[in-house]
Amino acid sequence: MKKRKTVFIEGPIKPSFIANSIEKHQIKTSIGAHDIFLGQVRADEIEGNIVQAIEYSAYKDMAEEKFHEIREATFSKYDLTCMHIYHSLGKVKAGEICLFVFVSAPHRRVAFEALEFLVEEIKKDVPVFGKEIFEDETHVWKVNN
Repeated sequence: MKKRKTVFIEGPIKPSFIANSIEKHQIKTSIGAHDIFLGQVRADEIEGNIVQAIEYSAYKDMAEEKFHEIREATFSKYDLTCMHIYHSLGKVKAGEICLFVFVSAPHRRVAFEALEFLVEEIKKDVPVFGKEIFEDETHVWKVNN
């Protein structure tokens, strides 16, 4: 049985939430490997200004549909036991987690490859937008790379 989950979370994704998500999988004994990606807001310097936070917004219906398509494509391509995607909406400060992607599989190589594929597809195709906010409250729109 494959569990599929994508959830938008208001604000940063807390370390305790991540730990709890991992802990819940200990009872699933067909899993041999987990792989996790944590996207963290960087304090980038842009034209002399330091990013203090990113404010995330999304076209939720479109984003959820794209997440669904990416999940289905990933399950079709890789033998995964389960997959979870959590993305922040709203303001996330530098140093905080904004994206948590968690895959589980019977074997490690599949988990590694699936996670890389999944994160690249999310960054490329999901309509989530980030407004990088500087100390003086000015901003620029983030470019994914």
